[in-house]
Amino acid sequence: MKHLVLPALAGFVLCMGLVSTSQAVEILHWERLPLAVPLAVGQERVIFIDRNVRIGVPDSVGAHLRVQSAGGAIYLRASEPIPPSRLQLQDVESGALILLDIAAEPAKAGQPALEPVRIVEGDGAPSRTDNPTSTGDNEPRDTANAVVRRATPLPVVLTRYAAQNLYAPLRTVEPLVGIGRVNLRHNLALDTLLPTLPVRALALAAWRLKDQWVTAVKLTNTSARRLDLDPRALQGDFIAATFQHATLGPAGQSTDTTIVYLVTRGHGLAESLLPKIAPIDAAVNLPPAAAAGQAEGGGRPR
Repeated sequence: MKHLVLPALAGFVLCMGLVSTSQAVEILHWERLPLAVPLAVGQERVIFIDRNVRIGVPDSVGAHLRVQSAGGAIYLRASEPIPPSRLQLQDVESGALILLDIAAEPAKAGQPALEPVRIVEGDGAPSRTDNPTSTGDNEPRDTANAVVRRATPLPVVLTRYAAQNLYAPLRTVEPLVGIGRVNLRHNLALDTLLPTLPVRALALAAWRLKDQWVTAVKLTNTSARRLDLDPRALQGDFIAATFQHATLGPAGQSTDTTIVYLVTRGHGLAESLLPKIAPIDAAVNLPPAAAAGQAEGGGRPR
């Protein structure tokens, strides 16, 4: 009987070891310090982050690193050795950044596959739902800063966030709790936005925070003259409008394009535009006598 028990026990221990190995996950705590994530050439490594992120990859390694993201997981696979490089993960909702330092080396003979990585917020990193101006006792850490944050108008906060996302590097984008990216209507017609200026308008991106939206619209000069941009020329239901530049250079020059940030309340840009009115013959719907009177004297019928 003993010679049967020992193999069975060994097999049980071996199975337990395999289960434990297959479920092993390396936990990394994000505390505003770059996290080291080594890679092996030809092996895929999975990073669980449990949030929707955008991934910034340096151009120098983009051709040698396959990056995929799905369902709160990031999949990295290096096809060639990669020197130490830094990836940037940006939370789509808050804009917060997580930095990863990667390096890929050829796998050594007999080296086991690298285990998956799970990134969790450390004690030193603020939670996405925490109020950065409050302590555990609900007392303000810095009363002056708290007052400034509350006093900043929401359109200003939205416009600044949109401008940073379009023009600034990802690492400099200030986190903004509660903001979310909004899908834009495909081929949104913007002919009525600046009807008095020879410009072509194209909606690029939009974000929403509470009951207000900000939409970034690219403006391109189609004329050969310089244009001065005045917010009063904008047509639509906007609570704030800010041009990235005050003028547009002639078409074909590097200065012929800029961005206008339009803030709306209660709805997005599509619902804030003026309807496009098609030209019609004013006499079509008038009685014959009235139409004749307008044609002859141009006055109103008696």
